[in-house]
Amino acid sequence: MKRFLKNLGFRKPDEMERHIIFRAQRNSYFFLMAALLIWSFWESCKVYIYHTRLNLIPCLLLAGAALIQSFSQLVMTRNAVKDDEDSFETAPLLKIIVLVCVTASAIATAGAALLLMGVRT
Repeated sequence: MKRFLKNLGFRKPDEMERHIIFRAQRNSYFFLMAALLIWSFWESCKVYIYHTRLNLIPCLLLAGAALIQSFSQLVMTRNAVKDDEDSFETAPLLKIIVLVCVTASAIATAGAALLLMGVRT
């Protein structure tokens, strides 16, 4: 299978190609985060100016992108120092646990708020 992929031009990129790919992905990530942030502010301004309902899609996408980026960075940091005997750093695991707990709490709070908003007294 490796030989087949190598013949098709799928080979492991060298250091320079990986650096270029990393910078391109980082630039596209910053662009998407900026676009989502601007879209969120635009939707908020529309709510305050025109008294319309808030569109939560850009806010949720922005929060989801930040959450995925933080979680993947913590997991990759943990995997990088996991087998290193000189590193006694357990902070990435603790940060992952805290991030998961905060995310679960935020989801539970949002779910409870939606549930309570739907209940009429």
